[in-house]
Amino acid sequence: MEFDTDWMTLGTHRIRLRCVRGFPTEKMRTIAELARIAIEHNMSAAARLLEVVADRSNAYWIKIGTTFPKDKDMAPELELALATILGLKADQINLEVTVVSQAEVDLHFGAYERMLAERIGIIPPIQ
Repeated sequence: MEFDTDWMTLGTHRIRLRCVRGFPTEKMRTIAELARIAIEHNMSAAARLLEVVADRSNAYWIKIGTTFPKDKDMAPELELALATILGLKADQINLEVTVVSQAEVDLHFGAYERMLAERIGIIPPIQ
C-alpha cells in the first residue's frame, strides 16, 4: 500500500496526488481543485489533469495530458496565475503538459483519462 499517494475525482479528471515527503495534504487538494478550474477554462476540452506531485522543496508539479498541441502554450500563464492565487513563488508551481496523438488514446469517457495516464507514465498499463 502506498501511503504517499491518494486519488481524487473532479468532474472528468481522475487525479493522483503524490507527496514525496509524507501524506497528501489539504493544500494539495486545493491546488488540484484550482488547477482543474484553470484547465477547464483555459485549455481545450481534451486537456485532463492527471497528477499533482509535491516534492521536498515545497514545489508542486502539475501533470496534464491532452491531444491538442496548443494547450502547451497556456502553461506559463497558468503557472503564474496559480502561484499568485496560492501565495507561492512563481517557480514553486510547474505545469507539465504532455501531448499525445488521438490515435494513441480511446476518446470514450473513462478510457481516455486512463490511457493518457498510461502514455505519460503515471500509472502502469493494464496487463
